[in-house]
Amino acid sequence: MERVDANRISSLETIPCSIEKALDVIGGKWSFLVLKELYDGTRRFSELQRSVVGASPKALTNTLRHLEERGVISREVFATVPVTVEYSLTKKGVAFHSVLHEMKRWGAEWC
Repeated sequence: MERVDANRISSLETIPCSIEKALDVIGGKWSFLVLKELYDGTRRFSELQRSVVGASPKALTNTLRHLEERGVISREVFATVPVTVEYSLTKKGVAFHSVLHEMKRWGAEWC
């Protein structure tokens, strides 16, 4: 079994933004799947609904609102009939990409 470097673990404890705060910004279980889709580009609600399998429209709406309120994604409304709404990542959302990538890599190796 590989040994964990204690110095690396203790250095994580000195980071001012805690894991709990980061999880509060990212939100619930659907957030990760929404972000994964948005890393491929701007998406409309209907596109996200098709891609995030299992999320109800209400859960998806709540997730998108949460991420927008935390500054992770932006929402652009177009005055069309019916109204078109597009979601994209902000700079803060793009910065999370490396974390999500490592989670994906970890999941592929250990799950």
